Amino acid sequence: MERVVLVDENDNELGTMEKMEAHQKGLLHRAFSVFIFNKNGEMLLQQRSLRKYHSGGLWTNACCSHPRKDEKPLDAAHRRLKEEMGFETTLTKAFDFTYNANFNNGLSEHEFDHVFVGYYDGIVEPNFAEVESYAYRSFDRLDIGVKEYPDFFTEWFLIAYPKIKEWLDKNEVFKQI
Repeated sequence: MERVVLVDENDNELGTMEKMEAHQKGLLHRAFSVFIFNKNGEMLLQQRSLRKYHSGGLWTNACCSHPRKDEKPLDAAHRRLKEEMGFETTLTKAFDFTYNANFNNGLSEHEFDHVFVGYYDGIVEPNFAEVESYAYRSFDRLDIGVKEYPDFFTEWFLIAYPKIKEWLDKNEVFKQI
């Protein structure tokens, strides 16, 4: 039984709860999202497995999930990137944000999301239990996609995407790595 870490609006730990129960009750819990870019400045997207409990088949960032109890968000991000996409790379903390999204299956995501960024140009070996497909996309193509086809993307990606673009614009050093 997978558990999530419940937090307050400042990411202070309040306890743990079984993951599905937290998503049914819409309780704020700790999460992370990883955004990966290649040398061409394209973003790695994954299409979530059709078997996921929500948002199956939708496109999103390289990976996202929940840290375990006593697991740092950065350590969890490294673990899940390897588990979902089959590779490791250096990750940099970008920012945090909180969001609340309801899904038509009665579940919700109410998350304090730690966002990490990294670069990778090697082989991607997705875990097809988690990932239906993947692709690298330019910001130009993504801008059109999120504007014209928002229903093709996860709720959290639509919220985080403009934030990651803004962060990259303010962090020129990162763009040159």
